[in-house]
Amino acid sequence: MPSELHKSRAIAALKNGFIADALAMPVHWYYNPADILKDFPGGIQQFEDAPSFHPSSIMSLHSTSQGGRSKVSKQEKKDIVGDVILKGKRQYWTGANQHYHQGMKAGENTLNAHCARVALRASTGIYQQAAFLDGYIKLLCADKPAHPDTYAESYHRGFFANLAAGKPANDCGAVTHDTASIGGLVTIGPVALSCALKGDALNDIQRLCRNHLYLTHPSVDLGAVCDDYVELLYRLLYRTDESPQDILEDIALRGNHISLAKLVANNKSDIEIVGRQFSPACYISDAWPSVLYFAYRYVDDEKKALTANANVGGDNVHRGFVLGTIMGLIEGAPIRDMFGQLADTEELEHEIIGACSNEQKR
Repeated sequence: MPSELHKSRAIAALKNGFIADALAMPVHWYYNPADILKDFPGGIQQFEDAPSFHPSSIMSLHSTSQGGRSKVSKQEKKDIVGDVILKGKRQYWTGANQHYHQGMKAGENTLNAHCARVALRASTGIYQQAAFLDGYIKLLCADKPAHPDTYAESYHRGFFANLAAGKPANDCGAVTHDTASIGGLVTIGPVALSCALKGDALNDIQRLCRNHLYLTHPSVDLGAVCDDYVELLYRLLYRTDESPQDILEDIALRGNHISLAKLVANNKSDIEIVGRQFSPACYISDAWPSVLYFAYRYVDDEKKALTANANVGGDNVHRGFVLGTIMGLIEGAPIRDMFGQLADTEELEHEIIGACSNEQKR
């Protein structure tokens, strides 16, 4: 049966997810770590504002009418960005070197983290798919912005292009070149941990989380990683004698045929691992082993894990949310003082506690 220890682990996991997201936000999709050091001497160590200039940005190349990149050879369809979602923010999608999170302030969370909040609210009591979809649509389509972000990943644009075309909400997940990406796992932690605290069996949680994932990310490859991620969360939550590193090693060996112990024993820098051996981009084939690597290498220091993830760049925000969730389960407490520095601390506290209520389902 879930105990107060399990509940405290889950709460720490979710709090750390939001911390990691805000921590990496200013240098999200920086692809040259030297640019991070240039803009933030010593690297990211605390919450920072997003710079107005982004040295690696290709935001202007992304389609504003569907998922994926802009198709210059064809006339674009009706704009989704500006007309359907991100109302009033279309201007940030033109011109070179636009920051993906233009104007966001230190401690603010990105769009995918706000979607994780929707998942938290939909998981208070019994998880309700309809409640998630309704909350997701309201979040992105609000006339008055309900989040501070200026960027929406490919999957958001694809989903709302399908919705605008008349598809039912539960069948709007779009397939693009980057559907199997780490951003798809951001809303999984809240759903999985909430179900685990209510006493659900691992197999049932994996099945429910796959169904939830496919609402926005219909990818079998990503679904397989989702199963591994849910198993990892479940085993870390309920561990007794097994060490976190042994659990991480087992997941990496079975899912990716990678020995984290050997990887760390090589004593290479983080940039050599996540930047050369694994791409720092969003694609799940590299992003997932990168998450496992950081968790294993910095198993005893959750802040070092999250700052190391931020400072290699790439899709560090979405990797960070997943990594933060893992590190919170390992540590059993959120990073000291940082949760209170988030922009939405009070609302997040309420939503996390609500989702982590371990009342049994009826």
